[in-house]
Amino acid sequence: MITKYGYSTVIFAFIILCILGGVSFFTNIPILKWFLIAVGVSIFVFTVGFFRDPSRVTPQQKNIVVSPADGTVLFVKEVKDDRFLKAKALQVSIFMSPLNVHVNRIPVSGKVEYLKHLEGSFFVASTDKACEKNERSEIGISSAFGKVLFTQVAGAVARRIVTDLKPGQQVTIGERFGMIKFGSRVDVIVPANWKAKVNKGDKVTAAESILFEAVQ
Repeated sequence: MITKYGYSTVIFAFIILCILGGVSFFTNIPILKWFLIAVGVSIFVFTVGFFRDPSRVTPQQKNIVVSPADGTVLFVKEVKDDRFLKAKALQVSIFMSPLNVHVNRIPVSGKVEYLKHLEGSFFVASTDKACEKNERSEIGISSAFGKVLFTQVAGAVARRIVTDLKPGQQVTIGERFGMIKFGSRVDVIVPANWKAKVNKGDKVTAAESILFEAVQ
């Protein structure tokens, strides 16, 4: 299954495949013919793979925050959030490689009460300054257990963030809401007393891996 956020890019890649295939048809140089075909097929296969959107099964436990993205946990640390939680908090950051599924999913059910897109730089997503300096979308959800803030952060390669949400919208844990095209990092911030369920270096899966358990 291909995500709707990638339809235009996949079509463009298919057009490139057809053009290169057509050019190869008219050349009599075997090496050039197969090179053009290989390039076209490689571009198309990579694009389809990047925009794949597999089904996911979200845990039924009520007091959890699941991962919004596939990837590797960069760190788990204490922070001070002045944007939405307005308090000391706990943050998990997830790095998405080009080989990961890049469709993002809602980490917790609730109401979107904070939504902001900020233009910025394109530092490598794994660096500390990326979360403050890079282009990003910030989403704050008020859930039955407390406030959760998460951000889509563009990286050195990623240059397009899709956030298909509106202020006041009711959202459900595990549902699709956007993606970062060709990158790169997602941060999830929750109240400081919640319990982290992952550690640095862990591999996580969007909508399925539990990042936090809420503590009342």
